[in-house]
Amino acid sequence: MKLWAGRFAKEADKTTNDFNSSIAVDSRMFREDIRGSVAHAAMLGRQGIISPEDCTAILDGLGGILSDMEGGALRVDPDAEDIHSFVEAELTRRVGEAGKRLHTGRSRNDQVATDIRLYLRGRCAGLRGQIEALITALEAKREEYPGAVMPGYTHLQRAQPILFAEHLLAYQEMLRRDIGRLDDAARRMNVSPLGSGALAGTGYPIDRAFTAGELGFDGYSASTLDGVSDRDFCLELAAALSILMVHLSRLSEELILWCSWEFRFIELDDAFSTGSSIMPQKKNPDLAELIRGKSGRVFGDLMALLTVMKGLPLAYNKDMQEDKEAIFDAFDTVGMCLSAAIPMLSTMRALPENMRKAAAGGFINATDCADYLVGKGLAFRDAYRAVGALVARCLKEEKILETLPLAEYREICPLFEEDVYSFVSLEACVNRRSKRGE
Repeated sequence: MKLWAGRFAKEADKTTNDFNSSIAVDSRMFREDIRGSVAHAAMLGRQGIISPEDCTAILDGLGGILSDMEGGALRVDPDAEDIHSFVEAELTRRVGEAGKRLHTGRSRNDQVATDIRLYLRGRCAGLRGQIEALITALEAKREEYPGAVMPGYTHLQRAQPILFAEHLLAYQEMLRRDIGRLDDAARRMNVSPLGSGALAGTGYPIDRAFTAGELGFDGYSASTLDGVSDRDFCLELAAALSILMVHLSRLSEELILWCSWEFRFIELDDAFSTGSSIMPQKKNPDLAELIRGKSGRVFGDLMALLTVMKGLPLAYNKDMQEDKEAIFDAFDTVGMCLSAAIPMLSTMRALPENMRKAAAGGFINATDCADYLVGKGLAFRDAYRAVGALVARCLKEEKILETLPLAEYREICPLFEEDVYSFVSLEACVNRRSKRGE
């Protein structure tokens, strides 16, 4: 029987039931639903709203349901409307009349708002650990190749020499900001809506501070209308996850480029690559490509949530049932991408000799060469033009600045001396720069 069956003279059509049901999506929150019900029941008993005997029966019944569900002895009924009605029906089946008193002073509106906050709070903690693991994998790779010089790029054109380790550091910084965004969203989310009722609270003498404390919330919502209708935390988390996926996608794009024959800066491990059905020579970076592709899926989840919420009047509307599928998918997708990225990065092999060859051939020490002339007293714009002429000569004669004869340097500008070679070496260019603003 539906929880709302008393008002209606006939059963809902099967199409209505199927369309209305959310059990396939929200059943994953069974732990959180039971945990919230335990806190609510304990509060009802503490406040004298239900008898001590009923409170004990409810708590014991909920504990048994949780144990059976975790152990596999009890499975969710796919015909149930949602996880809340399933747990309550099972509780009533086990403990009788006492089970019918559990929902006193509560609505499914504040119940689901509580469940999803509890569930996402746990997912945030798990995802945070995965991001930290990826940061650690990048740090290990930096330590493995501390002196590898590579070209730095702007406009995907070779620009200035940098260390491979410094390039990876940029992604570590992005990921640290992702952790900060996730932490901020989780902190703002950690407010209990329980006790908001359907929208206007309840006439029972409940203790919202008690249930908030029991569930580990920092406090409870000041507005009961906002308590049941707020999904800002879903939007904020989806936005944070979308930015994280931007970073993972950018990193994946670079790995895809770097392991191509045109770059050959890295080689991905065989265990994290795939082949071709007809081309035996192929070694494809499919994991990186899938991470890049799945970013669009997470962006879509964010747009779905924004679109669902944009025109809703206060307070709860059934549209909000669509929140869980989108935010759950975003967390699932990001978690899957991180699970793939961590071992892929950990087993990646860099090819420093190829990186350095590309750096040497790209004239990315030209700015340093101009700075050398500035140090000799030449105005920067004059130095810029002189080095531009040097680069043009090198390109024509297939030479590089590091080995260009001093006589040819001096043909362009007499200020060049023997010390120019130590100044324009790639290692000197890298070491000279303050890469962290120090």
